[in-house]
Amino acid sequence: MADARLRTWLCVILSIQILLKSEAFNVGITYVQNAVAKGAVCLDGSPPAYHFDKGFGAGANNWLILFEGGGWCNNVTTCLDRRDTRLGSSKQMVKEVSFSGILSNKQKFNPDFYNWNKIKVRYCDGASFTGDVEAVNPATNLHFRGARAFVAIIEDLLSKGMSNAQNAVLSGCSAGGLTAILNCDRFRSLVPASAKVKCLSDAGYFINAKDVSGAPHIETFYSEVVATHGSAKNLPTSCTSKMRPGLCFFPQNVVQQIQTPLFLINAAYDSWQIKNILAPGVADPHGTWRSCKLDIKKCSPNQLKIMQDFRLQFLNALSAVGTSPSRGMFIDSCYAHCQSGTQETWLRNDSPVVAKTSIAKAVGDWYYDRSPFQKIDCAYPCNPTCHNRIFDPNEHTEV
Repeated sequence: MADARLRTWLCVILSIQILLKSEAFNVGITYVQNAVAKGAVCLDGSPPAYHFDKGFGAGANNWLILFEGGGWCNNVTTCLDRRDTRLGSSKQMVKEVSFSGILSNKQKFNPDFYNWNKIKVRYCDGASFTGDVEAVNPATNLHFRGARAFVAIIEDLLSKGMSNAQNAVLSGCSAGGLTAILNCDRFRSLVPASAKVKCLSDAGYFINAKDVSGAPHIETFYSEVVATHGSAKNLPTSCTSKMRPGLCFFPQNVVQQIQTPLFLINAAYDSWQIKNILAPGVADPHGTWRSCKLDIKKCSPNQLKIMQDFRLQFLNALSAVGTSPSRGMFIDSCYAHCQSGTQETWLRNDSPVVAKTSIAKAVGDWYYDRSPFQKIDCAYPCNPTCHNRIFDPNEHTEV
């Protein structure tokens, strides 16, 4: 009896592994070696890198570039902490990564972009590809050159066929989603004028909100990121001419001036923002938010009320996006972070929906001008299709 049950479980596990394998595939790494001579490098001086899956058929001249996330470093100490990791050095990056969701090459899983050229850019500068400091301190060997690396990566892709692009999307998740917002118009200027170009930010709309102790934790942190990396000159002048450069790292202060069409995928209860903007460890010395941050179902009624207030702040910050049909948004009420790069949330039978529409359909309809999409979900816990994140208590993601 026990043996039969064990065999059944092994079959179930094997079936799940086969299913996951069929949904995803591995893509090898490419190093942008010629970027080093231009000083367009990672934190440790190594070349930037990406993973490239070539387009085919009708998608051969269409390009989707996704910048990965990984937080930011705000001073020499935190940048040294990541310099010799995959978030600061291409020498430390795995040679293959798995593509799924919006990077899937199967029509069933990614109907609008499956046959496009798909690129995942690795994150190694610590400032969402905005920094540019000429001087390198030999004592630390830290290179703050993200903005140069961004241009070098795009130029490398132009030399590999993107100069013939008919369609192009700049996208990203988390800190990469912020890259897609802050570099959106710059990307448009680098890609052929004849191409249809749009930008897509997944979980990149970080808001300027006070933490549970009332301190401006994220505002201070972003100001330090911008100062450390010399990012001010690469942030929109329409913003930096009116306010302190650190404030121009927040999408709500720059999004109005972005000329290129832009789509936002975001959870109104973004798990990274709840954990790091609303209730960072420094604002919660007794750990009263710890179990709530790991699993939204473990939040107290008072914590949920504070999170509902955070959602309202998020929606208020989102009002800067405006109502032009060139702007799209899919704002669900899930406890999630980054929903386009995994199959289960991008497009599957049980993936999250808002207004009966999956993320994949909303983005595809908006990109191809089939129909505009600007939908904001009802408040938690109203959406039964959510895939709410449950975190490992040993995982360390705080800024």
